[in-house]
Amino acid sequence: MAGFLGAWSQGSADSGTVTVVDGLVASACPDEIEYAALAGHAPWMLLHMPLREDPAREHRALAASAGIICPSATGAREVHEIHGLPAAVALPGTEPAPVAEGSTPPHLTMVAALRPNKAQLLAVRALGLVADLSWTASLVGSGETDPEYATAIREEIRRLDLGERIQITGELTGDGLAAHWHRSNLSLLVSRSETFGMAVTESLARGIPVVVRAGTGAEEALTLGTDDGAPAPGAAVGLHRTEVGTRLGEEDPAPLADVLRRWLTDPELRASWRAAALESRNRLPRWDATAKAVLAAVAHATVSPARGS
Repeated sequence: MAGFLGAWSQGSADSGTVTVVDGLVASACPDEIEYAALAGHAPWMLLHMPLREDPAREHRALAASAGIICPSATGAREVHEIHGLPAAVALPGTEPAPVAEGSTPPHLTMVAALRPNKAQLLAVRALGLVADLSWTASLVGSGETDPEYATAIREEIRRLDLGERIQITGELTGDGLAAHWHRSNLSLLVSRSETFGMAVTESLARGIPVVVRAGTGAEEALTLGTDDGAPAPGAAVGLHRTEVGTRLGEEDPAPLADVLRRWLTDPELRASWRAAALESRNRLPRWDATAKAVLAAVAHATVSPARGS
């Protein structure tokens, strides 16, 4: 890392070169970032989310960087709250995708690694409360990062006798993931914390409405498919934010189950959420907009966070 950044070659940096380092890498090696800054080679840091487990170590790397770029305003606010440093925002882009066909009965999908923060247990328990209705579901994501939590999810599915209705697929990419998106009618991302939530925009790109937890970056992602960031009353995105958003703060599965029950039993509600998601898909930013935001942040940076820390 130090050699790549030129930390030991003071004064030999190519002034036209901008280096961007992933925050997970940089936060793990603040010494190298500081050495590089002293040598005149301070890199920019792309910080997906602050690492609250070791803020002092991360602060050293952030303060020594030439600048910080976050994938959402939510992430930038967290950086400022935790570290007192400014951060530019470059929203992730979304590739165009075919409209999902959906399934009968309705199919619900959660795309996220099986980890406590992603709250799949909450979703499974909520689905258990609507087991009298017709639906199927998929949990798409790796179970390797937290095997104990993955096992708890499987045991809960067995306890609720939902083994024939909820499929745990493991991590999927390419055609396998595309097939699950294509059969989906509703997407869930009820993470306890989320800087952005690309599963949200991946869903909207396919015309699939999404239920998220309020107060997270996933809620911010929902507004990307709207004209002004404030969805019209009754639109799918707005309904998710007000109805789910204000009530999903506790780990009681009943509020989420109530929302799912209304969606499953009200054809007009399902149709309105679907229409709003289809309308959103053509307004999502593409990756060229992300690149322009990164270039603009670098071009307009005049004061390094290190000088303001």
